[in-house]
Amino acid sequence: MAGRQLTELTTATAVWLQQHFLEILIGLAAGTLIVMALYAIRGLGARLCRRDRTGTGWATIFGRAIDKTGNLFIIATAAKLVDGYAQPPLVLQQTIDFVFVIASVIQVAVWVREIILGFVEHRTSAGDHDTLGSAMGIIRLLVTVALFAIAAIVILDNLGVNVTGLVAGLGIGGIAIGLAAQGIFADLFAALSILFDRPFRRGDSIAYDQTNATVEAIGLKSTRLRSVTGEQRVISNKNLLDKEIRNNSRVAHRRGEFTLGVVSQLDPARADKLPALLREIVESAGQQFVRAGFVGFGASTLDFEVEWDVESPDMQAYHDARHRVGMAILKRFAEEKIDFAYPSQTPFTAAPDGRLIMPYPDVQPVKDVSPAPPHDPKG
Repeated sequence: MAGRQLTELTTATAVWLQQHFLEILIGLAAGTLIVMALYAIRGLGARLCRRDRTGTGWATIFGRAIDKTGNLFIIATAAKLVDGYAQPPLVLQQTIDFVFVIASVIQVAVWVREIILGFVEHRTSAGDHDTLGSAMGIIRLLVTVALFAIAAIVILDNLGVNVTGLVAGLGIGGIAIGLAAQGIFADLFAALSILFDRPFRRGDSIAYDQTNATVEAIGLKSTRLRSVTGEQRVISNKNLLDKEIRNNSRVAHRRGEFTLGVVSQLDPARADKLPALLREIVESAGQQFVRAGFVGFGASTLDFEVEWDVESPDMQAYHDARHRVGMAILKRFAEEKIDFAYPSQTPFTAAPDGRLIMPYPDVQPVKDVSPAPPHDPKG
């Protein structure tokens, strides 16, 4: 059967060469020009990659995709474009169509894969490169398997194969795998979300719940943190993203605050001047004053609050600034003789009629009631 088809193809091709010699030469010339043009376009992709200094820009993404254009696709495309003019035999035309379909579908899959992977690198270019390096292997595998599975189905469908059962089988298999490994996939996609959205990166100081820690590594399944108390904490990526994360490394400034309780006996006129005095103290300590004022009456205090900004995200700089402001307040209040309150009580005694009297009335002079010395008769 195969030998007879090969003989028919050889005979038809020989007859075609004899009858359409001129059209074939023109078609070959046109096909050669098309091939040269496509090779030139492929070379343009390499030049686009060299022009992009970042290495992850859109020029590099599309340039890399263009540079992945295969030789089979170029030749098959040229043959497909000129076969109508050269009027090849039916068997040869079917062969050209068959090769073109296979080459085109595979080539499109390669282009899409390169664009997707380039987009991933572009989105994560400012992220954790170690994590990206470990994740790219799995991302490339998943994208390649998915795209070439779709390409295989498209090719089979174009060849007249019934792919309904194959699609159903792949769907059921995918659901089964997804259910069996849903925890792993959840953490994997959470890792990709961290890479894409970049809520934090390695070296950032973050806080969630009651934990304050520095990010040491972002893995495919978990993130490793070094807490302020020294121990290493490991949390799954999904659980971490489900929490409210505070990234302390990306603050433009840090705000300090003190609540000051002064004695209730402070003169109201002096108390009214405390906000201005606190502003002067904060600015003399080299910090950015925000606000200060009276906030309430305590059990034995007049409560004032002062806020200031430290123009640095560094935690050590914040602690140093808070120390300077606190010491400056202590020194200035001592100079101004403004006393801080402490819990105290003053007892009073009530008279029978309900009036308050001092518990210690005036002390009366004590009369001398000592006995007189005995009388001396000789004296």
